[in-house]
Amino acid sequence: MATSLKIIFAGTPDFAAKHLQALLDSEHEVVAVYSQPDRPAGRGKKLSPSAVKVLAQQAGCPIYQPESLKTQAAQEELAAIQADIMIVVAYGLILPAAVLHTPRLGCLNVHGSLLPKWRGAAPIQRAIWAGDKFTGVSVMQMDEGLDTGPVLLEKSMVIPPLATSASLYDDLAELGPEALIEAIDNIENLTPVVQDDSLASYANKLSKEEAKVNWQESAAQLARNVRAFNPWPMVWFEHKELALKVHAAQVVEAFEEYPVGTIVSVSKEGIEVAAREHNLLLTCIQIPGKKAQEASDIINGKPDLFIEGELISSAHQPI
Repeated sequence: MATSLKIIFAGTPDFAAKHLQALLDSEHEVVAVYSQPDRPAGRGKKLSPSAVKVLAQQAGCPIYQPESLKTQAAQEELAAIQADIMIVVAYGLILPAAVLHTPRLGCLNVHGSLLPKWRGAAPIQRAIWAGDKFTGVSVMQMDEGLDTGPVLLEKSMVIPPLATSASLYDDLAELGPEALIEAIDNIENLTPVVQDDSLASYANKLSKEEAKVNWQESAAQLARNVRAFNPWPMVWFEHKELALKVHAAQVVEAFEEYPVGTIVSVSKEGIEVAAREHNLLLTCIQIPGKKAQEASDIINGKPDLFIEGELISSAHQPI
C-alpha cells in the first residue's frame, strides 16, 4: 500500500459493520461514519442504533445520521470532512451526484454479487432462488445508476448446496471485507471494468406473498425458495386454517403421480408433498406461536394435521 487514505464509511446493518471493522483494523483512517437514523426495533419499538453506529461509537469515530444526503446542508457537511474516498456498504440511502464526486477518489460500493448479475436490493437471496452455482462480491466505483458503475475488483465463491440466504450472507460478510481492503490498498493500480449491461439481471426485493408456496412450481424451485427466503420472509403455506412456515425441505424422487399438493407420505423423515417434476419433503416446520420443529415432532404432537392422501388446504386455491 502506497498511502494511507482518509475514509468516510457509510453503512447500516451487520454486513456493513464487518466491512467497517476491517477498515478500522487496516492502515487507513476512518475519519467519519454515516449510518441511517436510529429506527424503532423489538417489541417495545424503542429507537435502536444500527450495527454500524454501535461499532463506530465503540471505535470513537465521528458519526453522522442525516435523513437524506440530498440537501445542500448535508452535502456541505460531508465535503467539509475532506476525505480521500467514501466506502458505501448496505447504507440504504441514495447518494446524489454531488456526493459521488466529493471525495478525491470518489465512492466505492461493496455489492453482494458478481456484477452485472443481480443488481439491486436482494442479490444474495436471488442467487439461491435462481439456482446459481457461484456468487461473490464486487467492489464497484459508484455512479448515478443502480449498481451500474465500473467494477474494480471481484472475489467469487461456490454457493454451498444447502446454503440459506442467512448462511451465504455470513460467507459473503467474510469475503467482502477482504475484497474491500485489497481494492483500496491498490486503488491507484486497479483498472475499472465497465459492466456489460446486456448481461445484467435485477435482484428484486422479496415479499411475503412471493414466499407463499405455489404447489404448481417444481419441487426444485420450492426447495430453493425455502433456502433463499430463510430467514425472511420464510416460505409458508396454509393448511387446516394454519399458516405454517417451512424452515427446511428437500427434493425427493416421485415414484407415483399424484395431484400437486397431495400429502404422499407422513413418516419420521418428514412430510412428503407432491409437486411438479418431483416431490418436496418438508423436514422442519413452524406452527404459529411455536418454535420451528422437526416434522417428526409435529407428526407425533399433532397426528391429525397431516394425513396421507389429503390435499394441502392451500393447494385448493389458485395462487
